[in-house]
Amino acid sequence: MNRRAGTVAGMTLLSRISGLVRDVVLAYLFGASAAADLFFVAFRIPNFFRRLFAEGAFNQAFVPVLVEYKAKGHAALRLFLADLSGVFALALVAVTIAGIALAGPLAALFAPGYLDQPERFEQLTELVRITFPYLGLISLTAYAGAIMNAHGQFALPAFTPVMLNLCLTLAALIALNDLLDAQPIVILAWGVLAAGLVQWFMQLPTLWRMRLLPQPRIAKEHPGVRQVGHLLVPAIFSASVGQINALVNTMIASTLATGSIAWLYYADRLLELPVGLIAVALGTVMLPHLSRLVTDSDHEGFLGTMNWGLGLGLMLGLPAAIALYLMAEPLLAFLYMTFAGSAMTDGDITMAGLALEMFAIALPGFVLVKVLAPAFFAHQDTRTPFRFAAIAVAVNLVGSLSTFQWLGHVGLALATALSAWTHAILLYIGLHRRGWIRADAKVLFVLLRTAVACGCLALVLWYAGLSSAQWLAMAGPERALKVLLTCVAGFAVYCLVLVLLGVRRHHLLQATD
Repeated sequence: MNRRAGTVAGMTLLSRISGLVRDVVLAYLFGASAAADLFFVAFRIPNFFRRLFAEGAFNQAFVPVLVEYKAKGHAALRLFLADLSGVFALALVAVTIAGIALAGPLAALFAPGYLDQPERFEQLTELVRITFPYLGLISLTAYAGAIMNAHGQFALPAFTPVMLNLCLTLAALIALNDLLDAQPIVILAWGVLAAGLVQWFMQLPTLWRMRLLPQPRIAKEHPGVRQVGHLLVPAIFSASVGQINALVNTMIASTLATGSIAWLYYADRLLELPVGLIAVALGTVMLPHLSRLVTDSDHEGFLGTMNWGLGLGLMLGLPAAIALYLMAEPLLAFLYMTFAGSAMTDGDITMAGLALEMFAIALPGFVLVKVLAPAFFAHQDTRTPFRFAAIAVAVNLVGSLSTFQWLGHVGLALATALSAWTHAILLYIGLHRRGWIRADAKVLFVLLRTAVACGCLALVLWYAGLSSAQWLAMAGPERALKVLLTCVAGFAVYCLVLVLLGVRRHHLLQATD
């Protein structure tokens, strides 16, 4: 399973790097302007529903059932996929049509602060109409990816998001060079739609070769379809805490100073790099593996897999969080202000940096949620994580409403951190009470040494660091070189301390590898 996690992480790394390139181009073109705010809101809407219905909830309800039917033979699996795909496609068509028709109300829901700005609100509504079909296309893509993941095929689904980043980067370059007679943000919106088509079509040849390309038919009475539907409703909420929190933050940020949405976006995008490489990679490979262990009634193997995910997730997530916190502004400036002529200002970097510091506190919580939640889904228990997710969302809502008036967008990021840790702690307590997780000596050995190594990493970054004004005053190439050298030195010290303290390769391997 380590190889599979490595494959997902490697492909995800390509995706995140291409995503950072995309964001560098967007920052160069828009900075934290009003146009940037509009596009990020419009892009968030289909992404919000995508995470709700496709990559998040649907996968977590679908994969455990898919593993069951895979064990029954190829014929039963194909029949299940045909019946489910018909119902799924019909639902996506209905949701997509409704989303286009209700673009105005959706824009008002996600950005109520624009209601008293008719021109900006009309622009946002147009962008929503263009981008919303992306939801249907990317949901089909996620459906195909879930089928491949259940059969041990992780590379293509993990690589596919690269195409979104390439399409948006191309659209941004077209807009930057005035190659089309249209507003830049409109060109970007069409780039989102094009990306959805490209991502979907990429999956079809592989499914065809696997003889698993569904032939949709409407048969909701299939027991497997009913089982997925039964699991899906609570999973929609429990798997989408991050997106719901992002929705709340976007709604509130639309009432704050211009640029608030963009500041949160740029900070969140930097957070997504370690989240994708660590949390998403671990969660993606753990869910089908845990589902098979539950099907085989292998309790010890289940505990071993959970401990592996817990130890490895924190060993990678904690140093990443420290680096993001201590190097927030330098990293943002490195990414978004290296090239001369960028629309980003020193003030934008400072504001985004404050948000990133709060997001960094949330990072280990996000990692734990992705590692712990699959244990419930593997047991086809979506109701318990639903309750925990509801509490986490409530914490974010109360925190956001309590802090945004005096902390602005930073208060929204802080509320996200509190929500993430609340969610993670509740999941761990729930698993421990059921006997589905039990930290053994190997995990404690790794975590204790990780804490010491993280302390050394923090000292290195603090010693090598400069003041905010000094970082921002540097020329782009000089700042980029110093950021890279500082991060490499910190990483080297972290790894060296782990080795000196006795951490070896076998401490990182899952028991079944």
